[in-house]
Amino acid sequence: MNQSDLEKVLRDTLAKFNSETGTIHKLHEPTQLLRLLAQVGLPPQLLDMVTIIPVGKGIAGETAQKNRPVTICNLQTDTSGVARPAAKQTGVGGAVCVPIRTGDQVVGTLGIGTAREHEYSAAEINALQGIANSLATQLS
Repeated sequence: MNQSDLEKVLRDTLAKFNSETGTIHKLHEPTQLLRLLAQVGLPPQLLDMVTIIPVGKGIAGETAQKNRPVTICNLQTDTSGVARPAAKQTGVGGAVCVPIRTGDQVVGTLGIGTAREHEYSAAEINALQGIANSLATQLS
């Protein structure tokens, strides 16, 4: 799957979830770095900050490290320390990121965000996880 195919998956996913931004990162296991494969809706000034993300840093990094979804109701007011300070520049309110897995092994992350405050429901997270699961063979 090439970058334009991944961007189409993201656009379709964003439409389904009524969200404006999305990213797909692939985990480079030896360096423990997530590398951006595709994105939709991120401001250009943020691309440098999300191109490479260390595992354990930021929303995608924490998702990869913990091998579980990470959700934030409002990125603008979040004080958990999970999101990087620069993440507020996205203008995103609600955000969720899920692991892309092959078996139990994380091979990447799929994240979406919306401009409004939004608490993603278990059903929404499960649906996003289903999309992530379908991407796993493309990334491994």
